[in-house]
Amino acid sequence: MSPWPLLSTLVFTPWIGALLVFVLRRRAPDSVVRGLTVLISLSTLALGACALAHFDPAVTGMQLVEQHAWISALNVRYHLGLDGLSLVLVLLTGIISPVALFGTLRGVRCPAVYGALFLLLQGSALGVFVALDFFPWFVFWELSLVPAFFLMKLWGGPGAGRAAYQFVIYTIGGSAFMLLGFAALYTAAGTFDFVELAALARDGSLAAKLGGPGAFWPQAVFLGVLLGLAVKVPLFPFHTWLPPAYAEAPVGASMFLTGVMSKMGVYGFLRILWPIFPAPLQAAATPLLWLALGGVVLGAFAAMKQADLKRMVAYSSVNHLSYCLLALFAVAAAGRTNPAASAAALSGTILQLFNHGLSAAALFYCVGVLEQRSNGRRGLGDFGGVRSAAPFFAGFCGLALFSSLGLPGLNGFVGEFLIFRGVFGLAPWAASVATLGLLATAIFLLTFWQRVFHGPAAGAGVNFRDLDAGELVTLLPLIVLMFVLGLYPQLLAGLINPLVTAWAGSLP
Repeated sequence: MSPWPLLSTLVFTPWIGALLVFVLRRRAPDSVVRGLTVLISLSTLALGACALAHFDPAVTGMQLVEQHAWISALNVRYHLGLDGLSLVLVLLTGIISPVALFGTLRGVRCPAVYGALFLLLQGSALGVFVALDFFPWFVFWELSLVPAFFLMKLWGGPGAGRAAYQFVIYTIGGSAFMLLGFAALYTAAGTFDFVELAALARDGSLAAKLGGPGAFWPQAVFLGVLLGLAVKVPLFPFHTWLPPAYAEAPVGASMFLTGVMSKMGVYGFLRILWPIFPAPLQAAATPLLWLALGGVVLGAFAAMKQADLKRMVAYSSVNHLSYCLLALFAVAAAGRTNPAASAAALSGTILQLFNHGLSAAALFYCVGVLEQRSNGRRGLGDFGGVRSAAPFFAGFCGLALFSSLGLPGLNGFVGEFLIFRGVFGLAPWAASVATLGLLATAIFLLTFWQRVFHGPAAGAGVNFRDLDAGELVTLLPLIVLMFVLGLYPQLLAGLINPLVTAWAGSLP
């Protein structure tokens, strides 16, 4: 039990800040509101650093635990905790949020309302990453939809209204199935607590309470929770809401959606589906592997066909997150047959979550710069020769592109390499098919690089203005981290290695 409620402070500081920013919307100049919003957003990074200082990677259980009775009649507890997986995603949120706000608040109308909604979204995501009881976890999960919807609808592009409604309807639809699944779990086990449910699953008593391993209810409950998480990632073919949502959202919201919010679904697979439903997940792993391969391969080929740069990066996110699911399902299918390969795949998954967050957020910001400089144009054929006019911008965007491509020496390589190393050891056929996604990814990212930045200046690339000081400051932390984590990935891997080794050793 933590003597100081560090995790509660981490989660609720952005919410308190959102209220403060909203109250000040008519009492302070916009410049003060912008600065205060970014400062409050930085609290996550500062508190995440405090959590890191108190974190012991060798301990594979939950740390900095806070646990209090909440709704006694339902055995609901306010239960927060942190392990290596949670810590990595908290740190990612602490980096992406202030960067996205700093880089985009200058050109936003009603910055106080925008900033308040963004801080609400930030706090909700943090709650998802540290809550260990389904009731508060689900509250945070659903509350994240509200600010995301309004950010998209009120500050998005021409098709933002339709995209926002599609995003909410898809996600709430999936969440309804997940809620029904957990209602059944509670009826059988009498608890919503993830740690207790995982313990019941390990000794087989949870399946027995649901009617036995071969009964209908364990499979039905598993399917309901799977659907809720699959929509959020998204797992192919539940991905159709993502490209319009990411393309129509304002740049800062797109950075957060792809950098942080998309990780909530994969986190749910690791925190909920993996430990609570090991047998049903193993039984369904092979068809799920094929769906993950659909996201890897078809997501990359869909990106290759896009003329809209923002939609191209959106489909790239489907492709990259599908690598994480590919690794998880390969590990589930193989069980304990190859613990070393399983540990590599799981390590790669967590590293991919963090590294994709950096590169995808940077790419969305770069597309936003192109759009802002060209009065809203962001087509692949709208630019040419930007490198000659804006060498700093070309260099930063090129590094983000090559990080996303998985160039050795940059952060994107490490996670993908470990995923493929693990999947080749567990399901060689799946890894072989997934290499088609790598080929298509190389084609569309290099096409982006060649068409926009090289050749003679054309279209909006004529007299293109290079990055100003604020834009440099926005991209620089992301680019520096791409180099640092590419050259020394142990900075992150050291936080999760004991955890994933324990996971691999406990496979059914």
